[in-house]
Amino acid sequence: MIFEYSTHPGIWRGAVLAPLALAWVIFLVRVVGLRAFSKMTGFDFVVTVATGSLLAGAAQATDWNGFVQSCAAVTALLGVQLALAFARRRFIAVSALIDNEPVLIMENGVILDAALAHTRVARSDLLAKLREANALNPNSVKSAVLETTGDVSVLHGDDVDPILLEGVRRI
Repeated sequence: MIFEYSTHPGIWRGAVLAPLALAWVIFLVRVVGLRAFSKMTGFDFVVTVATGSLLAGAAQATDWNGFVQSCAAVTALLGVQLALAFARRRFIAVSALIDNEPVLIMENGVILDAALAHTRVARSDLLAKLREANALNPNSVKSAVLETTGDVSVLHGDDVDPILLEGVRRI
């Protein structure tokens, strides 16, 4: 037999531990909710990346303790994320401490160079995002916003409701 456990224990261990760790993460996401893998804030993004790294660590664990430690770390991260989500909704100070503010980087067809410099976004990156958003003419872009996640939202069209720019900082 090509793959005997005694000659390839790491392969078999990974084949067993990876699905177990994945099942644990799926269970936690069902408990915590879909926010577990959202990119709503920078903190959410970091938790998502860290969860992936810990999942890989659990799959590659060389012993049971390493596997349990990785699963416990995922549980703790998602627990902190859940607690902070509740705290952010209840306490403005927590929200202000954790969340970045979205920043307006283009308005009414005009690229705001000072905002690009402040946010360290290259003009070429903004233009790429405009193309991705199917903006055919810069003059049709009402607003472009650098979101808290680092994504750029492009609002174009005739009637953009001002509520969509609520909480967006102007530089």
